[in-house]
Amino acid sequence: MSKHYKVELDSPLGVIEILGTEDVVQSILFLEKEKALENQEEIPAVLLDCRNQLIEYFQGVRQTFTFPFQYSGTPFQQTVWNSLIGIPFAETASYRDIAITLQKEKAVRAVGNANGKNKLSIVVPCHRIIGSSGSLTGYAGGLWRKEWLLHHEKKVKESRLV
Repeated sequence: MSKHYKVELDSPLGVIEILGTEDVVQSILFLEKEKALENQEEIPAVLLDCRNQLIEYFQGVRQTFTFPFQYSGTPFQQTVWNSLIGIPFAETASYRDIAITLQKEKAVRAVGNANGKNKLSIVVPCHRIIGSSGSLTGYAGGLWRKEWLLHHEKKVKESRLV
C-alpha cells in the first residue's frame, strides 16, 4: 500500500489541502482554518508541482493543470468528472449540459450528485457548473468560493484578450 502525503497551501480562498502518494494527487479540498501548516516531512514532487500549479492559477498565469491525479469514485462519477475537465477555462455549463454530453439526458440529478463528490477542487472544475437558469448552484467549498473562482477566471480571460 502506498504511503500518503499531505501539503497545505494558503490561497486567496483560504487553506487548500493537497493529498496524494509519491505518484499522484488524490484530493484537493478547502479547509476551514486560518493558516496552512508547514510540512515537517519530505513532500513528493507531484504534490509540490500541484501546489505550484495552483499558485500559478491564482496568479492568473495558468489555466490548465498538468500534474498526474487520480479519481476515487464510480465509473459514472469518473465519466462526469472527465466531462468537467472539458469545460473551458472561464466558461460554464449546467448539470443538464453534462448529462446531454454523456448521452444520458435523464441523469441530471446523478450528474449533480457526482459533481458534489468531486475531491479535486479547481483542477476538476466543478465550480464551472451553474444552474440551467444561470444561477450559482451548490459548491462543496461554499458558494462564495465558487463565485470568486468564476470571477477570477473571467478576469484572467478578459485580461488576456486586451
